[in-house]
Amino acid sequence: KGSVKFDGDDVLKNIDKFRYKIGYLPQEFGCYKSISVRECLDTIGILKGITSKTERVAQIDKILNEVNLHNEERKKVGTLSGGMRRRLGIAQAMLGNPVLIIVDEPTAGLDPEERIRFRGLIRKIASKRVVLLSTHIMEDIKNNCDGLALIKNGFCEQFNSFKDLEDMAKNKVWKLTITSDKYQEIDQKFKILSTNTNNDGLLEVRIYSEKKPSQDAEPVFPTVEEGYLTWIGK
Repeated sequence: KGSVKFDGDDVLKNIDKFRYKIGYLPQEFGCYKSISVRECLDTIGILKGITSKTERVAQIDKILNEVNLHNEERKKVGTLSGGMRRRLGIAQAMLGNPVLIIVDEPTAGLDPEERIRFRGLIRKIASKRVVLLSTHIMEDIKNNCDGLALIKNGFCEQFNSFKDLEDMAKNKVWKLTITSDKYQEIDQKFKILSTNTNNDGLLEVRIYSEKKPSQDAEPVFPTVEEGYLTWIGK
């Protein structure tokens, strides 16, 4: 239930008008593998209604520079790395100069280096337009977004800051330092959030508990992920 409004207009009542204002990058972006990067963008530009070839060329030249694909414009789409394909995906979303770009799972399938590079690109293009990220990876939004909203079972809650989300788990996250033989016992009693091995070979276990779980437990500041898990479980 509910409605979606954009600049005060009901989207469902003005769907054709709205389509020209948005760009979209799905989690799985595909294009013909046998055509070049430039040919791919030119084809999508035509589908988006950019009928003037001069205008398409101008937009594509500008966008290729923005996403740092100008040296790869002659490469076949099928030869691109995962990171390059994501950059091509954001490039096609930028065609037509949309005021809103929606990106689904922005860093899915990328290695750590490509993930960092793509986050930087998202931040760059967001300086000129609104970018809406849909993701379950908290690291993506913490490094890119100025605000966030969470959706569960049709209910949407907006948070003014990431600290507000972290505070959902305030006084509910504890650290225990244990030997490995105690792990199963702790796992059966409490919800384990993460585990690390320290320099002494002991396990540092972060657990969720409404009350102090034991005398040895230390309170710790919750992370965004822990705040998210608390919100999901409430």
